[in-house]
Amino acid sequence: MCRRRTEERHTACAYYYSGGEPARPRVHWPDAMPRPAFISLDGPDGTGKSTQHALLVEWLTARKVPVTACTDPGGTALGQQLRQLLLFGREHRIALPAEALLFMASRAQLVEEIIRPALARGEVVVSDRFTLANVVYQGHAGGLDPKELWAVGRLAAGGLTPDLTLVFDADLDVALSRRTRAADRLEERGREYQEAVRRGFVYEAGMRPGPYHIVDATPDLATVQDAVRARVTRLLTEYGWTLAE
Repeated sequence: MCRRRTEERHTACAYYYSGGEPARPRVHWPDAMPRPAFISLDGPDGTGKSTQHALLVEWLTARKVPVTACTDPGGTALGQQLRQLLLFGREHRIALPAEALLFMASRAQLVEEIIRPALARGEVVVSDRFTLANVVYQGHAGGLDPKELWAVGRLAAGGLTPDLTLVFDADLDVALSRRTRAADRLEERGREYQEAVRRGFVYEAGMRPGPYHIVDATPDLATVQDAVRARVTRLLTEYGWTLAE
């Protein structure tokens, strides 16, 4: 699901992407205007990531921030079909490389159709997962090479990387106890897989301490949301946003 939460803003902005290493967009942005920002939320299933994503979008909207909310995989007509296949398509035995590339395909469409246009309008994009999830679930836990997944991920996203990634972390038993629905294809994999997922998220976040920030997801929703808002406020203030009460 992907949605815009405020009136459309028309602004002049150019993004440039290069191959190889991840490249931040070079933005031609009027000094008086706040810069667009791309924020992703990620982490193991059961850490409350999606709930915190919804709360954050609601909070930003209440403060008059133009925000586009996205879910990865999903967010487009093509992405929704791929999401259904990847998470619930048990009639197919999907090979691990195929699984990774299908996630990438959904993300490529999401970037082209939703995220890049929203940034060009000067908005704040908040995505429920992005490339990091591919690297962890199919790489660290699944056995594919994380470096190769990062490289394919750069291609799929056209070089676009989040300005901030919040990684939610909690003990596996805590995360498992919070599940309130039937497990999807990835969630029903064994404990060893889920433990590797958690280790992978912590490792990758630790390797990128600037744009990646680990959030302790153990406390109650309000406490975690306070931590999320504090880190997002810091980023948006740096980008020139004033968060009205």
